Amino acid sequence: MSSGASGYEIVIEPSRGVGRVNWRELWEYRDLVILLIRRDFSARYRQTLLGPLWHLVQPLLTTLVFAIVFARIAGIPTDGIPAPLFYLCGLLGWNCFAQTATQTGLTFVNNSHLFGKVFFPRLIVPLATSISNLLGAALQLIPLVVFYVYYRLKLGPAAVPAPGASILLMPVALAMLAAFALGMGLWMAALTTKYRDFAHLNQFLIQLGMFASPVIFPVSAVGEKWRWLVSLNPLAAPLELLRVSILGRGVFDSSSLAVSAGVALTILFAGVLVFQNAARTATDHA
Repeated sequence: MSSGASGYEIVIEPSRGVGRVNWRELWEYRDLVILLIRRDFSARYRQTLLGPLWHLVQPLLTTLVFAIVFARIAGIPTDGIPAPLFYLCGLLGWNCFAQTATQTGLTFVNNSHLFGKVFFPRLIVPLATSISNLLGAALQLIPLVVFYVYYRLKLGPAAVPAPGASILLMPVALAMLAAFALGMGLWMAALTTKYRDFAHLNQFLIQLGMFASPVIFPVSAVGEKWRWLVSLNPLAAPLELLRVSILGRGVFDSSSLAVSAGVALTILFAGVLVFQNAARTATDHA
């Protein structure tokens, strides 16, 4: 396809090899990534009164429910951390994971009209979704910081210690969660091209996953006898690392973190391969 007066030429040719990724081509479409991120933000809360403020309202409302049900009624400990801080920190990481995995899993279902008309690397869409949700996680830091300052002034540094150098681990934890979510979403997106049941299964697994992850409970509340079960969850280590990096409380070890990172990268790499393979015929099945 020649552009004539523009002086450049775009050649569309079949990919070589199963799952091959043209990284240079992805970089050339970076403007499209920015456009899709803007579309995601504007479309998600279109025709709402609060708009992007829902990024702040949703975790606050969820935190309120968790504090009443799990902290007050069920009496689940929060590792000595004020309940709102504990749940806001857990939801920061969990929402980043859950939203990315859910939305990425519906890539072919939600964009079939676009894929059938315009040529661009299909991997652009899930990448834009992941970046959009990371930006959403950055917005969710606002209420967390507000509550942190409030409780630190009210209870003192002994109850709410300063994060110190551990705050540098926060991007690591979020990157691990985003990588795992993107990989899982790519797998589900590829599977939904043939069987739409996987779209519902994906949402169901994510809902169950929250109760099996240290979002509403700290790892320290799990007895030594059963702590190995928690460590089998690849989300446990980065979620606990996030809490350690921000609040200075939590239980994790470097070996569990290394295993979780390995699992996340493996699922992401395999997810890219199956997604690229499914993208060849996805429009036919969508």
